[in-house]
Parts: sequence; structure tokens; C-alpha cells
Amino acid sequence: MSSTTVARAMRLLAELAEGERTLEQLAAVLDAHKSTALRLLRPMEEARVVQRDAAHRYRLGPQLFALAGQALEQRGVRTVAAGHLRELNAATGQTVHLAAYEGGEVVYIDKYDSRHPVRMYSRIGLRAALHCAAVSKVLLAGLPLAERRRVVAGIELTPFTANTLTTPEALLAELDRVAERGWARDRAEHESFINCVAAPVRDATGRVVAAASLSVPDVLLPYEGVLALLPQLLATAAAISADCGHRAAG
Repeated sequence: MSSTTVARAMRLLAELAEGERTLEQLAAVLDAHKSTALRLLRPMEEARVVQRDAAHRYRLGPQLFALAGQALEQRGVRTVAAGHLRELNAATGQTVHLAAYEGGEVVYIDKYDSRHPVRMYSRIGLRAALHCAAVSKVLLAGLPLAERRRVVAGIELTPFTANTLTTPEALLAELDRVAERGWARDRAEHESFINCVAAPVRDATGRVVAAASLSVPDVLLPYEGVLALLPQLLATAAAISADCGHRAAG
């Protein structure tokens, strides 16, 4: 798709943001023939980015609102979580991450580095391995069961270490455990020298919208030491969730 095509499509979306328009009106916005406007609108209509009613008037479609909502939600939870994550980082001295599930991928959307000289490599915007990162397990466990199974079926289960789960059955069983107990672990599954624990962040509806984690090289703490930090992580995730409108049962 050329930059000119993208620019024209964006002009149409901007016009539709002002209200419903006919094909003739949208063509006039582009100063082009109706066939040109139609070529731009058809793929957007198929993707539900725009909709056409029975009177052949166009409006913005549900997929555009869904994408916008996800973007605002993810950036919103990052803002809400920031103070809590900084406090967790200061209290533990360890690396703290916030991750979200975006378009079939788990992406780190915030990070607070360890105060120790030995640190793990990661950065905001980096994708996490779907089958072995603790944040990924939390986010996949939060999906509806049918979607969870569909996602797992499509994962390339690369064995990063001797501890990596490498079969769909093993991963699904692990996700069941994560959903039941409310937290996940990466016990040297992605990198042989790093252990992680992660907990879900929920919105007002109870849906998992992010995952917060602590990641620690084993030269600083053994796995049991990382587990000892779990109550602080769970309390942090609960506080973020409360600020997102979630009310825990009971």
C-alpha cells in the first residue's frame, strides 16, 4: 500500500469522524471519482473499520472503535500502574515489567530497571515469548478458554532452556494452573539464569488487561527468593486493578 493510498484512507476516516457521509461526499473530499473512493472503502468495510448502511451511507465501523479502545486502555493502565510499579521496584530493588496482549503478541509497555549491576535485557516495546514468559502466561490464562486454545495451537514452542514447555498440552495445563492460582512463574524457562513471577491486572469488568512482573537473575536471588517477593507483587497488581476500577470478590 502506497503512502498516497494510506493518506487518502486517513482523510476518509477523518471525514467520517465528523459524521455519516455518502460515497459522493467522500469522493468530493478526495477530489476524485467515486470509483477511487470505493476502492479505498471496500477493504476498510471488509475489515469493519467502516460500515455502510441500507441507504449506502458510510460511518466509522466497530473494529476502529475496538482498536481505539484497546490503545487507550493499554496506555491508560500504564499511567495508572506507574506509581505502583515504581514503589515495587524501590521496595524490592528488582526489575519490574508491565506487559499487555496486543494483536496476538505480548508486548512490554513499561519497565523499571533493577538497581543491581546485573540486569536482564528487555525494553519497552519488546515482545515476550508467548509460551514461557511469566507475563505471557498471565495474559493467555486471562483469555476465554476457546481463544486460549486457539492461540496456543498457533504458538511455535521453541525450547529456549531445558525447562521450557514444548507441547501444547503442557502449556494449556500450565495456563489452567495460572488461571486457578492467580499468578504465573517463569522458572528459568526463557533464560537459564533468570526467574520471574507475574500477576494479572484487571479492569472494572474483571478482565485481565495487563500483567505485572518481577524478574531476577539467579546470581542475585534463587527461585525461592523470587517466590518470597510474590506477596508484594500480588499486592501491587491488586492495587493497580483497584485503581482501574476492579473490585475483588469478597
